[in-house]
Amino acid sequence: MAKSEKGWFAMAGRRGPTLRTQWLGKQLRELREAAKLTLRDAGDYIQRDPATISRIESGLVPARTPDVIALLNLYGISNEAKREGMERLSREVWQTGWWDGYTPEALGGMLDRAWLESRAERIRIYEPMVIPGLFQTREYASAVITAGDADASPERINQWLEFRMARQKMLESDPHPRIEMILDEALMHRVIGGPRVMSAQLRRLALAADRPDVEVRIVPFSVGAHASPNGGFLIFDMPDPYPDVAYAETRGGAVYAESDGADSFMRTYDSLQTIALIPDASAKFIRNAAKRFG
Repeated sequence: MAKSEKGWFAMAGRRGPTLRTQWLGKQLRELREAAKLTLRDAGDYIQRDPATISRIESGLVPARTPDVIALLNLYGISNEAKREGMERLSREVWQTGWWDGYTPEALGGMLDRAWLESRAERIRIYEPMVIPGLFQTREYASAVITAGDADASPERINQWLEFRMARQKMLESDPHPRIEMILDEALMHRVIGGPRVMSAQLRRLALAADRPDVEVRIVPFSVGAHASPNGGFLIFDMPDPYPDVAYAETRGGAVYAESDGADSFMRTYDSLQTIALIPDASAKFIRNAAKRFG
C-alpha cells in the first residue's frame, strides 16, 4: 500500500465507525456476496488488499466514491436508482457537518444521532421522563444534563449543553424533518430546575405544539399501563438509500435498531398514539400545566 493510502486509511480509522460507514459497508458486502466474488476479487479490481475491503465492508473505514463506483461496475449493478443511492451514500460518508467539531470520546453515539436528525424526513419521539432535547430551554437542559452525570466536570457539562443547543438549530433549517412527539403526563409535573424554569420550559413546549411541522400528544395518567413501560425512544424515518432507524438511550450507551429491527418500535409508537390525547387537547394540557408554575 502506498504511503498516501496508508495516511488516508489512518485518518479514516481515527474517525471511527459511524452509521454511515456501516450502512455503506453492509450494502457493499451484500452486493459482493450476491455476485459470488471474494474479498480478493474486489480488492484486485480496485487495487486494494483483501484486508482493506474487509475493513470497508465492516464499516471501520469509509470507501471513496470512485472505489464504490468501480465496485458497482464489478458487481454488475446497472439499476440507476441503486447506483445513484450508493454513490450518494458514499459522498455522505465523507461529508462534514456542524457536529464534526465535537469529539466522539465526549459525545459517543450522540454524533450519529445528530447526523440522523439532520437527514431524517420525520422524527417520532416517545419520552416519559424529560422534555425532548430538541425543545429544551437552556436552563432546563442544564439541569437535566447536570443531574444525569453528577461526576462530570463543569467543562464536560458545558460541552454537552452547547451540543444540545446546537442541535436545535436544525429546526430552523430548510428543509428539516417533521417532528411528532408523544409525551407522558409525568413531564408536566416533574419539577426540573425549579418552578421558574419549568414554567418557561412548558411555555416553550406549548409554542412548539403550535408549529405546523410539530405534533405533540400527551399520554395522561388515566390510561394506566401502556405499550412502552421500559422507557423512551425515537424513530427516524430516513430517505433512500438509508434504512429507517430506531434509537434508545441506555446507561450502557446508545442503541440503534435498523430496518426490520425498528418495526417493534414503530408498532409501540402506533399503540401509544391510540391512547394519547389529540394534539389540540394536548396543547391545552401543556398550557394549563405551565400556568401552575406561574
